[in-house]
Amino acid sequence: MNSVSSVELKRPIWQTIAVFTLGFWLSASLFLDWVIMPSLYVSGMMTQSNFATAGYVLFWNFNRIELLSAGLVLTSVLAVCNSQSNWRRSAIIASVLLLAVALVDTYLLTPQMSAIGLNLNLFQTTAETPAGMNILHGSYWILETVKLLVGGTLLGWCWRR
Repeated sequence: MNSVSSVELKRPIWQTIAVFTLGFWLSASLFLDWVIMPSLYVSGMMTQSNFATAGYVLFWNFNRIELLSAGLVLTSVLAVCNSQSNWRRSAIIASVLLLAVALVDTYLLTPQMSAIGLNLNLFQTTAETPAGMNILHGSYWILETVKLLVGGTLLGWCWRR
């Protein structure tokens, strides 16, 4: 009678959790970036005075989901690395990088973009994009690209194992 260790039984579960979490997280990011935000832009909502508040609420919720996803991916990768000796150590670095991106988005970029975008002059009729907003948008898109590339690579590693 062969005895199967509990580590061997848990290994596929953690890999499955990582695959589903990465799949959900990356697809939700793509949906937000390529469907929701362009729809808001085309509908003219971005020129409204209360868009910064609405954007903050939207991204506040999404950033919390990203933090949970990043934590779950990191936990899954650490569990798999603990149970498999042939698992890539670079997967840990990729998971930590994904967590760092989520932290920067949540605690640096989203609050700064919302603060810059707030219209504090009630008598101003034209909505202009503040000068610093373009730099923050560029930073956001760089972090999104890093997240999608690193997350996609990690998803490929988890899928193949």
